[in-house]
Amino acid sequence: MNKKILIVDDDPRNIFALKLTLKARGYQIESSTMALEAINLLKNDKDISVVLMDMMMPEMDGYEAIKIIRNTEEISDVCIIAVTAQAMPEDRQKCLDVGAQDYVSKPINVDYLLGILPKLHRITFASNFNYQIINVL
Repeated sequence: MNKKILIVDDDPRNIFALKLTLKARGYQIESSTMALEAINLLKNDKDISVVLMDMMMPEMDGYEAIKIIRNTEEISDVCIIAVTAQAMPEDRQKCLDVGAQDYVSKPINVDYLLGILPKLHRITFASNFNYQIINVL
């Protein structure tokens, strides 16, 4: 059972708060303040099964990062939860359309997040984003 999560957020305070909460629940945590660094972490750490991806970051935003992850064969099956302050229904759909499995808005409802994490599945994507679900958590 893999319980390693990568938190990607340009605000270290958000990383700190999430890291404390998730570690207290038994999750192993890696973190990055930049999307490109996060992509490299994913390539080098096959134990990461879930990414909490901030969608609004400088340099490379979460939308672009998710597209790169989904188009990079060796990391395309990692589960991604989009995290954003944008809370309109169309914002949620935009996150799902680029390849996120779920969406949480800021401030994060920790109870909701802790409720969905055990249910998440590793996804194997085909080029058209049809997928097969494989339980990993």
